[in-house]
Amino acid sequence: MKQNLLTTSILNKLLSLVLLGLMVFNSAWALDTFKIDDIRVEGLQRVEPGTVFATVPFKVGDNYTEEKGTQAIRSLFALGLFKDVRIDIKSNVIIIAIEERPIIANLDFVGAKEFDKDALRKALREVGLAEGRPFDKSLADKAEQELKRQYINKSLYGAEVIATITPIERNRVNLTFSVTEGDVAKIKELHIVGAQTFSESTLLSEIDLSTPTWLSWYTKSDRYSQSKLNADIEVLKSYYQSRGFLEFKINSTQVAISPNKQKINITLNITEGDRFVVSGVRLEGYYLGRDEEFKALIAIKPGEAYNINQVTQTTKAFTDFYGNFGFAFARVEPKPEIDRATNRVVIVLQGDPSRRVYVRKINISGNAKTRDEIVRREFRQMESAWYDGYRIKMSKDRLKRLGFFKEVEVDTKEIPGIPDQVDLAVTLTEKPTGSLQLGAGYSSAEKVFLTFGIQQDNVFGTGNYVGTQVSTSKYNQIFQINTTDPYVTDDGVSRSVNYYHRSSIPYVDQGGNYRLVTDGVGLRYGVPFAELDTVFIGIAAEQTQIKPGSNIPAAYLDFAQRFGYTTLSIPMTIGWARDSRDNLLTPTSGRFFRINSEIGELGDTRYTRTGGQYQEYIPISKQFTFAFNSELDLGSGLEGRPYPVFKNYSSGGLGSVRGFTAGTLGPRDVSGLTVGGPKKFTLNTEFLAPFPGAGNDKSLRLYAFFDMGNVYGESEKMDFALLRSSVGVGLSWISPMGPLRFALANPEKYFPGDRMQKVQFQIGTSF
Repeated sequence: MKQNLLTTSILNKLLSLVLLGLMVFNSAWALDTFKIDDIRVEGLQRVEPGTVFATVPFKVGDNYTEEKGTQAIRSLFALGLFKDVRIDIKSNVIIIAIEERPIIANLDFVGAKEFDKDALRKALREVGLAEGRPFDKSLADKAEQELKRQYINKSLYGAEVIATITPIERNRVNLTFSVTEGDVAKIKELHIVGAQTFSESTLLSEIDLSTPTWLSWYTKSDRYSQSKLNADIEVLKSYYQSRGFLEFKINSTQVAISPNKQKINITLNITEGDRFVVSGVRLEGYYLGRDEEFKALIAIKPGEAYNINQVTQTTKAFTDFYGNFGFAFARVEPKPEIDRATNRVVIVLQGDPSRRVYVRKINISGNAKTRDEIVRREFRQMESAWYDGYRIKMSKDRLKRLGFFKEVEVDTKEIPGIPDQVDLAVTLTEKPTGSLQLGAGYSSAEKVFLTFGIQQDNVFGTGNYVGTQVSTSKYNQIFQINTTDPYVTDDGVSRSVNYYHRSSIPYVDQGGNYRLVTDGVGLRYGVPFAELDTVFIGIAAEQTQIKPGSNIPAAYLDFAQRFGYTTLSIPMTIGWARDSRDNLLTPTSGRFFRINSEIGELGDTRYTRTGGQYQEYIPISKQFTFAFNSELDLGSGLEGRPYPVFKNYSSGGLGSVRGFTAGTLGPRDVSGLTVGGPKKFTLNTEFLAPFPGAGNDKSLRLYAFFDMGNVYGESEKMDFALLRSSVGVGLSWISPMGPLRFALANPEKYFPGDRMQKVQFQIGTSF
């Protein structure tokens, strides 16, 4: 009986506990889920309430749950705007209590000399720290590390960066980075261990890093950085693998920094391996039934030492050729079959075209200023057409040549679910296309000269060019304004209009105060006949006035007395040019060719003149270049009239025959003054070498030269026995003021009466 009573008591208690649990559960459910009557936000100072309301996953009238509350807190924290977020509930009213993060009011740097402050601000902006953004202590710590990394890239290993946070009113902070830069860590020792075929000095001359030299302040080649070392390692690999050492490898790279972080020792341990000769090339895989065409692209030469450059050139040519037929994802893998007994290797080229695809869309980004149509009109790859690698490369090159963009990238994007189509993503990085030029200089010919110019290569993003230039010196004053529309027609015909005013004393070495004043306006069209060839056709109207003065050449007076002191010419021109030089300022390879003809059949003059120029740059090695330049200009009078004296060519000085005073070669008039002539021949050869201590820097180079040339009168034959010549050495420097050329010349062949000037220099002159 007692046992039954005990059992009944236990059951009653358990039942009571279950009922109590159900009551608590129902009560909790009632608190957790309810209809929201109102939502209030507290603690906001700068953030708009709408930002909060748009972020939380509920609104008035919705049912509130704990899950929604948790999600709301996470979403608000994810904005990065708030330091603390809390949700309170009072009588079906949601109260969101927020504590905003402080805003960075000012970002400053103290002690930073190596970097411009704007460059540092840009670096910190990339890690999320900038004026006007919410402050986060973790971001400040990250910014310290980023700044240290920037200094390490400049070989300032001892740099210290400390962030100071100063709270100010309205929940803002000033953030100051105090920088102690220290001294630059320089390479004390640089060794390559394991070289047997080549001397260490030979290998060190191939790379950019070096121990300090007397020009290290300019080249900064004694400053270590990991990126520079990685680039030099690739240079070493290429050097060996292009000379037969197929299995060359870098075993280890040791970089030791002294305790004071001022000196660095670098040791590269290498294994050369054996030298291999290519015994043959074999194709495997599928080559579209065009095996012979692919074979014609092979740059690998059996019987010669293995050359990685030839292999790379061949695989790229194969891949590009596949791309010409729509195979955007073709792969060509070189597989060497090595015979170690004979040190010979067969290069097997495994080709896989993959699948052929169309281009669905061409998507352009990064052109904030340049209009889309300006970019698209340069594209030779069309949408909805077969993928064509050659046309894509051509399009990329054309965009680069515009000069509007710092970088041009064209990436092929696969389309999920559509294997036979791709999109092209064109990513552009624009650069400033306007410039204001204000400068002064000095040349041995013109003495002090001043220049001022304004130009815009991409006016309002239209691709049009507008420019004006003013230049004045003791002997020459020039004012000109011109504009070019590169696409006056859809076919790419360009149109240029220019006005110019020139006032000059043509032969500055002879002094005097006479003047030759020319005012003109011209119109020129450029008609593209091929991708790289453009023919130019133009017409101009020129008025030339001879203003008498002291020391005026008798030939000018004679012409003025016969035809007047003021003459009107209407010359028509036609020309063609092609330029394949790798760099306009410091070329090391490529060619430049131009030919231009001018005829004056209208107005007061009757004449014709034709000129041609050919340049070639031949790389002898990575550091040495041979340059060749030749010019031939011919002019003559028409219809029994003499060639206009003010159209005469001149020679002598930089840009023609160095060692002779500028403009003094050629015929003289009865007064003995040089007046030039309508026939001119110039030949220049140069051997360019790096400046001692400048390493591989091509902005500062020495050159040895041989020049020859002369100017002939209209009735004279071009007697090459009368050519003047000179030899010498010079310095070429791309200075902050512009290209500078200095020459020390010794005239080798000259005649009585020639005026010589052995030292000549000028800023802005060209070869």
